[in-house]
Amino acid sequence: MDDLFNRQMPHSLEAEQAVLGSILIDGRCAPQVISVLKPEDFYTDLNRGIYETICSMFNFAKPIDAVTVLDEMKLWGIFNAQTSQSYLVELMSVTPTAANVMRYVEIIRDKALLRNIATVASDITAAVNEGTGSSGDVLETAEQKIYALRQGKTLGGLEPISTILGEVYQELTEISRTKGGLPGLPTGLGELDDTIMGLKNTDFLILASRPGMGKTSLALNIALNVGKKTGKAVAIFSLEMSKQQLALRLLSGEAFVDSKKLQTGLLSREDWQKLSGATAAISRTKLYIDDNSVITVSDMKAQCRRLQDLGLVVIDYLQLMTSATGENSENRLQAVSEISRMMKIMAKELNVPVLCLSQLSRASAQRQDKRPQLSDLRESGSLEQDADIVLGLYREDYFNKEAEDHNQAELIVMKNRHGNTGTIQVQWIPEYTTYTSVERVHTEG
Repeated sequence: MDDLFNRQMPHSLEAEQAVLGSILIDGRCAPQVISVLKPEDFYTDLNRGIYETICSMFNFAKPIDAVTVLDEMKLWGIFNAQTSQSYLVELMSVTPTAANVMRYVEIIRDKALLRNIATVASDITAAVNEGTGSSGDVLETAEQKIYALRQGKTLGGLEPISTILGEVYQELTEISRTKGGLPGLPTGLGELDDTIMGLKNTDFLILASRPGMGKTSLALNIALNVGKKTGKAVAIFSLEMSKQQLALRLLSGEAFVDSKKLQTGLLSREDWQKLSGATAAISRTKLYIDDNSVITVSDMKAQCRRLQDLGLVVIDYLQLMTSATGENSENRLQAVSEISRMMKIMAKELNVPVLCLSQLSRASAQRQDKRPQLSDLRESGSLEQDADIVLGLYREDYFNKEAEDHNQAELIVMKNRHGNTGTIQVQWIPEYTTYTSVERVHTEG
């Protein structure tokens, strides 16, 4: 019984003291520490309180050293002045140098993670014992909590502004390294990137068109460009085409070999050489494809959580998806609304952009001006509401075979929560089933 009362969760008092001592010795290391270490990572109340004081001072741009921290603690009235002063002196005396502060931070974070794992394990066990949810519900919750731990996040609850500002500070530091470049992932279409500032984390994007416009090809172009330019993992869920068909499209566009040749097998020696180079280039990327035609959003999230360094999720396409609860008990409008909301939640939870393809209703084809509009999104107004960015794809020659601008396409930014809308000219190359920017065509020509 005594062992149970005396048992403590994993922690390192020495590392906690060393981090605090390092900041008191050299306040210049505070920004680096605060960007990765949260007050709740500290195990002891006293150390956590001192660190919260330091975080507050940092947010108000106050100088940080032993004297100023002690004064701030007196203002807060949290600690006994005499005890606090002697403890701060002790912290500095047990810290040999501030040079190893990030190593001490790693130890604290590791111990905090172990404590959080123990808490999550206890929650999962409690959920199983209560028996109030199905096995699928418990598994989804368990995976969500484990993934949140892996990403260093907390699930729900109020969070102090000081912690949020620390995260914002870290994001600003990362963005500043681009020196005015894109804050999001590059699509490969320069004008589109300029308009939407790349594919940003937590964004839910919809690419919509009538069937046969080539939206799958455009999505594959974007996915491959993200994979090649960033080295991040890209998850592609295809509910319509097989993974072999998608791979053939990727090969055709990357190798610039006519897709009809790939289908017939009538390939020249030069074609084989091009395909060999394209295969090597694509294989170096971290593209993953799932062609399960009955997959749910929960299934997608479960798979994405297991991918290291995930950068982008692509879904082709929304109308083929089934809701988690099935559609026997609800109409299709409610199902699409549920799927749409879940995909936005998935983008936030995974902290990556989610690009989902969608069909447009027949109403667009019946108008005199057949360019897509937000009202053309099929089956649910929630798509328009949930999406951060909505893109419409339009080719005049698709409807009018006599059109002058053959294979010219318009990529219409119909909604952009972060900035401007507008129309971007892109070039459709049917023999390679690929889209490219007009500027690139002119340059290469």
